[in-house]
This record gives sequence, structure tokens and C-alpha cells, in this order.
Amino acid sequence: MKIQNFKFNESGLNRFFGPLEAKVMETLWQGGEMTIKGVQKVIEQHKQVNFNTVMTVMNRLVEKGILHKRIEGRSSLYTPILSKEQFLESKSKELTSELVGEFGLLAVSHMLDAVEEADDELISLLEQKIKKLKAGES
Repeated sequence: MKIQNFKFNESGLNRFFGPLEAKVMETLWQGGEMTIKGVQKVIEQHKQVNFNTVMTVMNRLVEKGILHKRIEGRSSLYTPILSKEQFLESKSKELTSELVGEFGLLAVSHMLDAVEEADDELISLLEQKIKKLKAGES
């Protein structure tokens, strides 16, 4: 899934998904393969949501290539294509590449400013990555 609408004013999964999409994805990442009804029941523990609305959202996520739909008997079972970690890795890499591609050194400079404000462990990881790049490793 190519980043279509990255929302800077949101946080977490809501940067990539609408609110219900994010809840559906979080539910499936935590619960594994589930039916629409199963996802609806989990979400309804926090907020009332219509079955047809959940069905529409889940089928759109299938169309976007985010979920896989498997038919078993009369039930449709849904599972994420990527784990949450793989999804976030993919999106952060894509976002970083787009920023560097468009803004070049300016984007890298701002990223380094953000790292400077982060903890020492992140700075150490960055130093290790730079040493590997200089040595020709990936």
C-alpha cells in the first residue's frame, strides 16, 4: 500500500488509516485471523459499531492490499498481509524515502536534529548504521 494520505496531525496507526480502519487492523494484529463478526465484537467492547460498516471497511482493506480474505465454508476469514511491525517498518521506510527524495539534505538535517533530541541508544544505533554504510554493508 503506497502512502496516500499521511496525516501529520494524527498519531500511531491513525496517520495511515481512518479511525475504524485503525481499530480493525489493531484488532486483527492482536487477535489473528477473524471473521467480520469477531472483529465487530472486539471493537464494540469500546464503541458501538454497525456490522455492515465493519464489513465495508474490512473489504476495502482487502482491496487496498492490507488484508487477506479467505473463505471457509460460509465464513470469510480476514488476516493482515503484514505484521504490525512489518507494516510500520514499510511505511516509515517509504515516508523517509519520500521526504529525502523531495527535500534531500534538508530532510536529513531535520531528522538528525530529531535524533539529537532523542535518547542515547538511538544515537548509538545511528552511529552503527553509518559505520556499516561506510564499510559498504547494508
